[in-house]
Amino acid sequence: MFRTSTLILLASVGLAGCNNRSAQAPNPREIRVVGDEQKQLHGLDAFNLAVGLKRAIYDAGYTCKRISDAGFVGTWQNLDEWTAHCVYDNGTARDWAVFVGPDDSAQVRDCKDVPGSGLPPCVIKERPKGSFTLK
Repeated sequence: MFRTSTLILLASVGLAGCNNRSAQAPNPREIRVVGDEQKQLHGLDAFNLAVGLKRAIYDAGYTCKRISDAGFVGTWQNLDEWTAHCVYDNGTARDWAVFVGPDDSAQVRDCKDVPGSGLPPCVIKERPKGSFTLK
């Protein structure tokens, strides 16, 4: 009888511990999906990166006369953030944040709108090799 009572007590303690969330494994690591287009951007020289970023800016409905500086900013969720510094003949230069997704989509934001939005600031951490102008 004593032995049966002990087994029942141990079994009930074991079952009670199953609901203890602190004893469970921590949340699994996030998986980041990266598309081929995202990878290819990292391998472009400065001129070709400027062409790609300029295309994304125009496709989003904005303008960019000439890119004089650009580079990789970092990742935000599943998006790679790039920044392009656009200069215009008769206007004020603008910095654009271009977020490229794993599905080859691009979202463009004016960098002046980024602070306070929760998005990473438009600070280039990695510049491509070469010149942004065709020589």
